[in-house]
Amino acid sequence: MSKAKLIIDVKNAISDVDPRLYGSFVEHLGRAVYGGVYQPGHPSADEDGFRRDVLELVRELDVPVIRYPGGNFVSGYNWEDGVGPKSERPVRLDLAWASKESNQVGLSEFQDWLDKAGSEMMYAINLGTRGVDEARNIIEYANHPGGTYLSDLRKKHGRDKPYNIKLWCLGNEMDGPWQIGAKTATEYGRLAVECAKVMKMFDPGIELVACGSSFLGMPTFGEWEREVLEHTYEQIEYLSLHSYFNNIKNDTASFLTKNIDMDDFIKTVAGICDEVKARKGSKKDVMLSFDEWNVWYHSQENDKNAPRWSDDPPGLIEDIYNFEDALLVGGFLITLLKNADRVKIACLAQLVNVIAPIMTDPAGGAWKQTIFYPFMHASKYGRGTAIKAEILCPKIDCAERDGVDSIDSVAVWNGEQKETTLFILNRSLELDVDTEIVVSGAKELKEHIQFAGFELKAENSLGNEKVCPASVNCGIMNGESIEIKIPKASWNVLRFR
Repeated sequence: MSKAKLIIDVKNAISDVDPRLYGSFVEHLGRAVYGGVYQPGHPSADEDGFRRDVLELVRELDVPVIRYPGGNFVSGYNWEDGVGPKSERPVRLDLAWASKESNQVGLSEFQDWLDKAGSEMMYAINLGTRGVDEARNIIEYANHPGGTYLSDLRKKHGRDKPYNIKLWCLGNEMDGPWQIGAKTATEYGRLAVECAKVMKMFDPGIELVACGSSFLGMPTFGEWEREVLEHTYEQIEYLSLHSYFNNIKNDTASFLTKNIDMDDFIKTVAGICDEVKARKGSKKDVMLSFDEWNVWYHSQENDKNAPRWSDDPPGLIEDIYNFEDALLVGGFLITLLKNADRVKIACLAQLVNVIAPIMTDPAGGAWKQTIFYPFMHASKYGRGTAIKAEILCPKIDCAERDGVDSIDSVAVWNGEQKETTLFILNRSLELDVDTEIVVSGAKELKEHIQFAGFELKAENSLGNEKVCPASVNCGIMNGESIEIKIPKASWNVLRFR
């Protein structure tokens, strides 16, 4: 048994946590929308065609904001196709995912679903094949009360009150050569600032997210951010980050350290934002929106054989997650909380069926993947003020890096509940760690939720959700201190009164 010590002192506050840190993403891709959130005729479907079993699980995750409708999909999407009478909506070819788009779900339907799910819209506009007209028209249609052509068209379509969308994405991954209408940083920066300008003319109170690099390994990373910010800095509130992680090499020890890469990515982009701020002499800070993050690699071989232009939504990017994936997702959530001073929005990509915590069977039920649990824990108990954890623990080595802390941790103080929650990842595959935990002001350990003891490749499936956490016996506190065994390869949630 190795030993460690964690000290949680509210004086070491990082920042208040924006609830939108626990956002997610639904794209018109594979079975995310059709067969995921929407499936008329399914036994669980409600009067609007939405699956009640999916809604129940989404509510359990308590997702405050959901990015929609893409993703790569949005760069070829005409929003007008998804409004008005369903019988008059065109079927289109979606070039991004080689699929047919029926447009039976659009802005109105998705807003109806969000209302039922208890979430808000983060709407992405098409800056691939479209531009300034897209920006000014969609915001007038969605947000103007009435008395103009587009706002009255919305009323004619059955929605009298405005959608009042407050958070908008200015395109998606516009640096990527795979993107329809991909652009250089200068081309995108000029277009984005003009779109931002007309949208802020309509409503100065909206919040805008500009595209950062598609991922850390892009050859233009860094220079893209600087050039885009040179154009957009004073008109936007957030710059986006996207990143996916994998264990293709089957090196679990290294895999469980990849949230360190996420942390480096965040700090680098924050530094670039601050560099541009200083150069411009600006008084505002641009915050970060990590609006695509997850593990993604299990389905890549299957997707090579996916049908093209299928009448039924193909099962694309349907990763089946295992226990080690859940551990790393817990690590990502710890990293996001550690950076709550700069990352104000984050979107687990995605929510249903497509690299998702929730899976559905077309004729049967919905079920929880392993990654559902750490995300639910963070969303449920990670609201309040993020607190830095002072960590003394054994170091571990792996193929990709040496001298890594075996224990990673962060705390959140919820003043309303008078509760401190400590999230702990033991990324070591060999060391159980006997840990002394000191939490300032703590009176009692209310609950210890532990996700441990499973085979690393163990998965859940419909009707067999055995890979799940459990509450374990709480120890007795000695003043503000308690000793807890943190098992190897485990995710832990400790709630202190």
